[in-house]
Amino acid sequence: MTCLSSSALAHELRETGYCIVPDLIPPNAIAALDADLDPVFAATPFGRGDFYGHRTKRFGALLKRSVWAQALALEPKILAMVRELLGEACETIQLNVAQAIEIHPGEIRQFPHRDHDMWTGEKGAHEYLVNVIWPLTPFTAENGATHIYPHSHGANGMAKMDPGEPVVAACGPGAAICFLGSTAHGAGANISDKVRRGVVIGYSLGWLKPYENLWLAYPPEIARTFPPELAALAGYRQHRPNLGNYEGQCPSVLLGDDIPDHIGAVDALRPDQMEMLAAFAAAERRGA
Repeated sequence: MTCLSSSALAHELRETGYCIVPDLIPPNAIAALDADLDPVFAATPFGRGDFYGHRTKRFGALLKRSVWAQALALEPKILAMVRELLGEACETIQLNVAQAIEIHPGEIRQFPHRDHDMWTGEKGAHEYLVNVIWPLTPFTAENGATHIYPHSHGANGMAKMDPGEPVVAACGPGAAICFLGSTAHGAGANISDKVRRGVVIGYSLGWLKPYENLWLAYPPEIARTFPPELAALAGYRQHRPNLGNYEGQCPSVLLGDDIPDHIGAVDALRPDQMEMLAAFAAAERRGA
């Protein structure tokens, strides 16, 4: 399915729970990312566990491993779509995960799941995250392309006893496979003789604890090499009011050259909160 604009993409996700956007990134950029990650795939051991898979390799912290991964995380159409979908429940979005996945021949089908289940909050009122899978190799029915269950998302989809038959997200490098955190999905079995490689860039509500520990993956000495928008996505931004601060200030202060030993706390409030507190403080001062 083709979605030409970020608004159309967001609409399709609301309606169906997923959307595949072909040819969003040039093939040479995907090939360059694949080449950057190739030695990491080679050095990474297989996972352990029936969820992560015994014939599957995974590793994160992609933003420091390749500038091409940074380009995926900042793809304008994707970011606009995510902000439209998640902005109803948060002020700012954040990176939730940037992970590479390599499924080897012999891997079984993954358990169908919804990624928002990593959080225990009430589901159905809003979305918690949006994931985008970027194939590095062609995704086929034989090599483990992701299975996605249409209309399994949201309150109505989650209420179904049976999510129905999945679609196989078969597509090539350069395509973006987008789906909601409430959409049931899972990797297919790899019955071919070749590996299936891809990366997942996920975005979540800015007030959630992310799947990947961003500050360990991208400490200040790494994050200060990022463009400001990327550093903000990677955790160096407060979510008003005052959430995720460092010594009472936005953690982006850690990305500068000269960081004081002691800094003072500064309010980071929503406009409605600032107005309410200003009125309260003014009345208190008049009374004093």
